[in-house]
Amino acid sequence: MQPEQEQDRYELRESPPYQFPATRREFIEVAGIVICLTPLYPAMAADTAGSARITMDPNGIITVRSGKVEFGQGARTEIAMAVAEELQIPLSRIRVTLGDTELCPNDGITAGSRTTPSTLPQVHQSVTEFIAQNPPAPEKKKKILGTSHGRTDAKEIVTGTHLYPSDIRRPGMLYGCVLRAPAYGWKLKSIDGSSISKMKNVHLVQDQNFAACCAATSFEARQAVERLAATANWTEASHPSHDDLPQVLKQFAENPREQSKGSVQEALETSQKRIRATYQAPYIQHAPMEPRAAVAEWNSGKLTVWTGTQNPFGVQQQLQQAFHLPENRVRVIVPDTGGGFGGKHTGEVAIEAARLAKEVNKPVSLRWTRTEEFMWAYFRPAALYEIEAAIDADGKIMAWDYSVYNAGMAGIQTPYRIENVRTRFFATNSPLREGSYRGIAATANNYSRECMMDELAHACKQDPLDFRLNNLENPRLRDVLIAATDEFNWKSRKKSLKKGSGIGLACGVEKGSYIATCVEIELQGSRILVKDVQAAYECGRILNPSNVEAQVHGAIIQGLGGALTEEIQFRNGRLLNGSFSKYPVPRFSDVPPIRTKLLDRPDLTSVGASETPIITIAPAIVNALFQATGERTRSLPVKPGRSQDSRTESA
Repeated sequence: MQPEQEQDRYELRESPPYQFPATRREFIEVAGIVICLTPLYPAMAADTAGSARITMDPNGIITVRSGKVEFGQGARTEIAMAVAEELQIPLSRIRVTLGDTELCPNDGITAGSRTTPSTLPQVHQSVTEFIAQNPPAPEKKKKILGTSHGRTDAKEIVTGTHLYPSDIRRPGMLYGCVLRAPAYGWKLKSIDGSSISKMKNVHLVQDQNFAACCAATSFEARQAVERLAATANWTEASHPSHDDLPQVLKQFAENPREQSKGSVQEALETSQKRIRATYQAPYIQHAPMEPRAAVAEWNSGKLTVWTGTQNPFGVQQQLQQAFHLPENRVRVIVPDTGGGFGGKHTGEVAIEAARLAKEVNKPVSLRWTRTEEFMWAYFRPAALYEIEAAIDADGKIMAWDYSVYNAGMAGIQTPYRIENVRTRFFATNSPLREGSYRGIAATANNYSRECMMDELAHACKQDPLDFRLNNLENPRLRDVLIAATDEFNWKSRKKSLKKGSGIGLACGVEKGSYIATCVEIELQGSRILVKDVQAAYECGRILNPSNVEAQVHGAIIQGLGGALTEEIQFRNGRLLNGSFSKYPVPRFSDVPPIRTKLLDRPDLTSVGASETPIITIAPAIVNALFQATGERTRSLPVKPGRSQDSRTESA
């Protein structure tokens, strides 16, 4: 399934945040262009994409183009490696152009770990066609894919010469700032523009519910908006609190999407033991190093935007809709960007910068502050789980009844061998804007399921590893589970634990790849110290081992935050912890030793490696805490003393 089709990507179903009315002249111009170009444009696009994929200059430098983007996941290097191996030339002769809607073919959104399985085959086909037209001289084949290579742009990143979206400068450029509502759901009624009339060289732009200023510096633009905010009148709206989130999610739950097999109710009623438990996961922010940023420039009716987005062609479409433009009058260029993690699929900052640039007829840079990024970017969905399961005298899972509220469908199906299963997903009316996150719903869904696996193991007095192996038949998932626990020395560690320490494990599958993680924790007062992490990961044929290992480590580190500290809190429509001082993400001092066992499967096709490793770290920590304390916690982030009882019934 392509990322655009995945049901959990709620943000892709949003309309542009603004739609600005066209003037009569603009409407006539655009209508004329669309009428003239519509019959011809699809053929033009196909020809452009077909000829643009790969070219060679007179010096023998190969340029390969893709609509994918580079956010740190290694796409640029992997594409270069694939082309270098096909052509049997050094990596130094390869240039990769990414994320430019005018120069690159539309390879879809950079999400869902699809660059490796989807884009590389398209690159391979283009290279094959290129070789047919430019036969290389016979030489001994050199293996590039399957060996470790650092980033091809590492020098620019390390020396600071790389330009991120927030670094882009254009001649005569101004800086913008947008007036934001004080709380969720509030709508602007009026502002007093005279409050900034004495500020020199400050431009006010007001268009329906959009109000913003631009000036020669970002400081002056923000000063002007602060003065405007003091005069603003708003239509207020009520908004719930994070304290009431479970009730809110259940209150607005819609008819569930249900999948079932066997007879769950009968199996529950006749089982040796049945257990019920409720789990919760909060909203969390993506917290990228670089907040949203865009530079917009109009030239003879054509709009060019430099911005950080994982979805350049989707943002191009949003700009078309917002300004009523044909495709050939909007160009989106994506410099390699400082993080996204699924959080930069929409074009709000590009649209805002473009509206300001259109008003002042100069390029405008708009960079969201960290506060704006926290409050107005979309969140990973909160989740509520109601689970009931049954086991027999031998510890076999006889029934699995799994209800998910709000999180999504990714990773919702159990990988365990169970004859009687009912899975239900309840969509809800979320009080916060939500959408894609690394692993989308699989992150929270796997957390609840793998914690419940430990509860079932405890109920039948089996070791958590033995219980899983007793109920698993998928050979690839078994392989990573055995590899992780062998490297971790699970059995011997369990016997030699000190007081206040615990070990835990979890495993899972998502996006066609398999992960298992073991952790050791130690309690230091109210703090959980993660002392050691061992992962085993299998994603088919491995193309760049060092990069895959880096992705596993990055996912685990990000998952530490979701497990231990990250939780969006809100009340009366306002965030209570919308800053890094109140919303702690993992620091260097929080990162334990992380070891990764990569299981290479050259007999299988490669799948993406950037998402799946995040799904097991949280449940492994929760399960380790239970072993250390005997407390069962069922709400993230996990905290000692946050104990909750499950209900166990014996036949």
